[in-house]
Amino acid sequence: MPKYLVQGNYVGEGLKGLIKEGGTSRRETVAKLIEGMGGKLEAFYYAFGDDSIYAIYDVPDNVTAAALSLAVNGSGAVTIKTTVLMTPEEADEAVKKTVAYRPPGQ
Repeated sequence: MPKYLVQGNYVGEGLKGLIKEGGTSRRETVAKLIEGMGGKLEAFYYAFGDDSIYAIYDVPDNVTAAALSLAVNGSGAVTIKTTVLMTPEEADEAVKKTVAYRPPGQ
């Protein structure tokens, strides 16, 4: 299954909800959400800095990942950025592909 990295921040009422419910409760909620979409939460961390949440999860495909992103961002309580992750083996396959690209001006 494809793997994704989420970086996020609680906003407004979402931050108030985190304070009220606690971090482990939110992690459990996220895990259940992802499991309900046929996936699995691999890691979930809180952090200082530009982002307050980091998570890694698997879901069946990009459409499912996009649906999760739309639902979470659409809530207005959390903003997330989702990055598709690749295995080293997938990177090996990518570098072996021939790409007919011409840079601008050449």
